[in-house]
Amino acid sequence: MDTLYANQTATRIVLVTIILGGGAAWLSGRAIARAWRPLWQMSIAALLLGMAARFIYFSLFQGALLSPISYAVDTLIFLCAGMIAWRATRSAQMVRQYPWLYVRSGPLGWREIGRQNDP
Repeated sequence: MDTLYANQTATRIVLVTIILGGGAAWLSGRAIARAWRPLWQMSIAALLLGMAARFIYFSLFQGALLSPISYAVDTLIFLCAGMIAWRATRSAQMVRQYPWLYVRSGPLGWREIGRQNDP
């Protein structure tokens, strides 16, 4: 942890990266999916959230502002959370918007009605 987040405690990392940043990434993914926007837009949101997390570490906890490794790890975590939220929201949208075509196939998927097992 010391190489990724220099001089930061585990409590601060969980608070900023997981709770604040992950929650913001989850909400961003939902918002992008609800607007029927493509998935690649979540990557832009994750990059911006990574910058915001670095600024929070810098301003509140006297962490390094320009830490490429910490920024990359934070951004990757935010991207994963946002993509999962995007997919879950899109799955719900497809089933709700087109109930005559699709049914749920797990929490992140949907399938056409009448299709059982596709290769």
